[in-house]
Amino acid sequence: MDFDFSDDQLALRDAVAKWVDKSYDVERRKQIVTAGGFDRGTYNALAELGLTGIYVSEDHGGLGMGPVEAMVVLEELGRGIVCEPLAQAFVTSAVIQAYGSDDIKSTWLPKIASGEALVVLAQQERKARYRLDVCEAKAVKAGAGYALTALKNIVPAGDQADAFVVPALLDGQLALFMVERTAKGVATRGYPTQDEARAADLKLDGAPAQLITTEGLTALTHAADIGIACACALGVGAMDQTLKLTTEYMNQRKQFGVVIASFQALRHRVADMKMQLELARSMSYYATLKLGAPEAERRLALSRAKVQLGQALRFIGQQSVQLHGGIGVTDEYIGSHYFKYLTQLELCWGDTLHHLGQVSERMQDTAGVFA
Repeated sequence: MDFDFSDDQLALRDAVAKWVDKSYDVERRKQIVTAGGFDRGTYNALAELGLTGIYVSEDHGGLGMGPVEAMVVLEELGRGIVCEPLAQAFVTSAVIQAYGSDDIKSTWLPKIASGEALVVLAQQERKARYRLDVCEAKAVKAGAGYALTALKNIVPAGDQADAFVVPALLDGQLALFMVERTAKGVATRGYPTQDEARAADLKLDGAPAQLITTEGLTALTHAADIGIACACALGVGAMDQTLKLTTEYMNQRKQFGVVIASFQALRHRVADMKMQLELARSMSYYATLKLGAPEAERRLALSRAKVQLGQALRFIGQQSVQLHGGIGVTDEYIGSHYFKYLTQLELCWGDTLHHLGQVSERMQDTAGVFA
């Protein structure tokens, strides 16, 4: 099998890497974080590169690409710990394209692809924790459409988004709906997150909504699996850069008259960090390639990947802080921001213990990854 990237994929990666280096350096990120953790101009710049349309078909104004291209892009954005939630464009456009009606597709996919609309998934509720089948939001028929009553938490860039994909119970069954932020009965409360991006609580009080699909749980699990693959790719990029920062520091910092990179015990710890990074990278590839598999196989694969990524994110983040010493947790040093980013990623879409439980529940006669 050929695991090399195509020339187009390599060109895409290089273009995004150059954009991050030129337009999203440390100072630019600090400005965005100070302003609240989201910048619409930056999101529009990503759209101008065509990145918001990666999952959108060419018929609806997108690039008609897929998971591998999304992974390549997100690794580079992870290296720059970019705050703007491009992964949400991948999640919502994929769900709308796979499960939405022709009307929903023609209305929203071109807007997502062009960057005109930031559409995010609002699925998290306080009592649900990481379970997708736990939902208190309610939907009722209201004329030609629907009305939603819900309280959703930690919605990415929720007070800046233009619309939301919202799971809610319709006649006792989970369904997905589209809700516009400017609609009557919609209220948001924004706040910064630990990784210095932005989220919001979303309150819907009889808000008008369009039905995307009545196959709510199927569509939501698909969305979550895409989200996990995106988190894995972002994590690989961020860990790669964290390791680079750590080794650069070790080659500069001197103790007892020599650089600390010459100490064998510390070199062993860096080797362990590199090993965890490469394990995470291979499982990120595995997760991305399994997104097209049947649901049961896909769900198991994504949980396996998230377990490995969770372990690596925590290990590399903590080892980096230890090898830096006190400077590793100071706000003035960029390494501390990578540590916070890695720490939050470990919790996104289910933490390591949650997915370890998922793997255990789905374990059958053999536990092999390729069984």
